[in-house]
Amino acid sequence: MTEFLPNPERGKEVFDLDRSYVFHSWSAQGQISPLPVATGKGSYFWDNEFAYGHVHFFGPYLYRSAFWATSEEEECKRALEHLENTIIFEGANTIAAILIETVVGTAGVLIPPKGYLEGVRALCDKYGIVWIADEVMSGFGRTGKWFAYQHSTVEPDLIVFAKGVNSGYVPLGGVVISKKIADTFNDRVFPGGLTYSGHPLACAAAVATIDVMKEEKIVDNAARIGAEVIGPGLRDLATRHPVIGEVRGIGVFWALDLVTDRSTRAPLAPYAGSSPAMNELVGECKKLGLMPMSNFNRIHVVPPCNVTEAEAKEGIALLDKAFSVVDKYYTGAR
Repeated sequence: MTEFLPNPERGKEVFDLDRSYVFHSWSAQGQISPLPVATGKGSYFWDNEFAYGHVHFFGPYLYRSAFWATSEEEECKRALEHLENTIIFEGANTIAAILIETVVGTAGVLIPPKGYLEGVRALCDKYGIVWIADEVMSGFGRTGKWFAYQHSTVEPDLIVFAKGVNSGYVPLGGVVISKKIADTFNDRVFPGGLTYSGHPLACAAAVATIDVMKEEKIVDNAARIGAEVIGPGLRDLATRHPVIGEVRGIGVFWALDLVTDRSTRAPLAPYAGSSPAMNELVGECKKLGLMPMSNFNRIHVVPPCNVTEAEAKEGIALLDKAFSVVDKYYTGAR
């Protein structure tokens, strides 16, 4: 793993380990305040027990912008201004870390605009805050690079990973630690660890998985299939099915944002809910032999990183048939 990195039993546990690294690193610098962490709204850890007491902020999401932005550049600029204002309002000396999904996954496959991660890095450096990158979903090839942050020009202080490290054959999660954080423990013990830390079977599965990924060039495959097959195929679907309001994604990590009206962007299903249209769409997919990943008004297209061109095209063709049954729910101008 060290060849392609910068310098728990499941993803959620490693966040506790992450916070422990930050806490002890923070205390070594003389900080004695509580340990608030700033996290993005809608991210996986925003609404589970890990997030209690966290400070929350909006990340960039141009299609449904919280900042009334009209361009990617404007969205990036305003999102970073909002983050800095949040830091200032809370007090930079009270925030130990900023924790973000490099590519927000379950909440909609939100790709950060160009310059956003660089801006987060700059704010962390300016205010002495640790940047934790959640790569549990986006890591290990999903975006066409080993880690999603590698699409930027900067590096986080800590990287949380799980899932793809061994394809889920055995539960495994972990944290990659920068030299700066690691140096904190040169002269002090790190009082942390999990019951099954370093489990031989889980680690062996990870080593074998990474070996195969390198031998079979699976990361390159994910990048190529996304750029040449999935992206063009989904955008072509959007020209034929008006309920597809936006297509977004990278590598083999995509989402279709479904609407009843493209001009108003009214969602096909309410937030945190479903709708007859979404139920019908999911049912039709299953009837055709396609197991969809749906969340509120979205269909996520997230095949394995080793998916073939033929398999990707077959899946898109089945989606094309499935969408034909819900186009009737579109009420906007055509």
